[in-house]
Amino acid sequence: MHILALESSTTSAKAMLYNAADGTCEVRSQAYRLRHGDVSIHDAEDVFRETIQLGREMSAGKEIGAVALSGTWHSVMLCDHAMKPQTPVYHWSYTGAAALCQKLRRDQRYVRSYYQKTGCMVNAIYPYFKLRLLAEQGYDLKNYRILGQGTYNTYRLTDEWVVSDCIASGTGLLNIRDKTYDMELLEDLGIQPSQLGRLVTYKDTAPLSEGGAALLGLPAGIPVVPTISDGALNQVGSGALRESVMTFSVGTSGAIRLTTKRPVIPEIPSTWCYLAPGTWLSGAATSGCCNCIDWFKSQICENAVSYEELDRGAAGAVKEIPVFLPFLFGERCPGWDDKRSAGFFSIKPAHTKADLYRALLEGVLFNLYQCYEVLRKTNGTPSKIKLSGGILNSPIWLQMCADIFGVEMEADKVAHASLLGAVALARENLGLIPDLSRVSSSGGRLITPNPDMTAAYEEKYARYLDCYHRTTED
Repeated sequence: MHILALESSTTSAKAMLYNAADGTCEVRSQAYRLRHGDVSIHDAEDVFRETIQLGREMSAGKEIGAVALSGTWHSVMLCDHAMKPQTPVYHWSYTGAAALCQKLRRDQRYVRSYYQKTGCMVNAIYPYFKLRLLAEQGYDLKNYRILGQGTYNTYRLTDEWVVSDCIASGTGLLNIRDKTYDMELLEDLGIQPSQLGRLVTYKDTAPLSEGGAALLGLPAGIPVVPTISDGALNQVGSGALRESVMTFSVGTSGAIRLTTKRPVIPEIPSTWCYLAPGTWLSGAATSGCCNCIDWFKSQICENAVSYEELDRGAAGAVKEIPVFLPFLFGERCPGWDDKRSAGFFSIKPAHTKADLYRALLEGVLFNLYQCYEVLRKTNGTPSKIKLSGGILNSPIWLQMCADIFGVEMEADKVAHASLLGAVALARENLGLIPDLSRVSSSGGRLITPNPDMTAAYEEKYARYLDCYHRTTED
């Protein structure tokens, strides 16, 4: 028997075929063929179809015991009562509500009240504020059903309109303490809970519908695990549901997460708090990571060099290169300034593209280190840091990360921890494991910091902070 895990990520469709008999797996991914020029806006049906096509190809001729779904936090769209999309999907990276949020942030009492209820900041990434923007643009929200990409995927495969509590916790509409929609926030939007779908947990599977079965080429009735956030599933797949184990993902965007037994919401808004399967996550996230690298490769280098060539060029000088603020897609943690822009500082005539590229790598990590400092003050120093994502493909960036943080890190051997996390939920639901605490990840290669480089980066980090504070929102 096999388990099929499907993920609609920010930039690509992914699928994993897991053999329950021997634990082996096969993974494929396919970058989306987007119809919108803005990568922060997707067509829901296009993304669904491309994700399903991968699953159909991989599962052909296999006995599938369950399908498990993964997606991103913070996406939202409007559908009519026949579940036909009436707007594109607006992803976390869509910052159209930035001006609205900037205005709301002037009221510190409102900011703290919203944060304490939801575990979310007043920031354009959250669907609550995207919905406020849509209302300002003339949409009468009470006439629509409100979904995200993950919820849409679940519906298209099962005909069940449900949203996992995990995904809902990233909408900015859920009270993080009692795990129900906050009625005051819904009233502000003029909507009802019935417009958001029924809240469920990962244990509430639904049978694969006749329509979903036809699309996947599988028998109807197979249990489908509703869409859970890839961020939360990363925690599961990495075997990091134990307290004090930190997962550190450097992919399209960046995230640092710690499992907690209760909601951890500091008095002063800083880190976020969402739900994970059976627990809570205290974390911080950044908007600019590998997407900044992709921008540099395509726009600055006009795709004339490979990623490997960029890496080789970045192996030069360390001290006298520019500072880069990695806010091409606005800022999440720590300052939550969604109108903040990216930029290079202290560029001199002698600087080359290689210098700029190294500055970019450093800037991404400095922003993540800012988040790490805040999270450490809130939750204490982690006992272990498990590193994953696209950074594992770059030895230079990997070592730079350990040097900047000044701590030993474990490069997670699992390249697709979120997909393995989805598989783990299916395994528990099928009775193949007693609970998620049994999920473990074998130890990966340890990345040890170079003390001399750590000291050098402390000086560079001070330069970064100076540039950061000089461009902070008033």
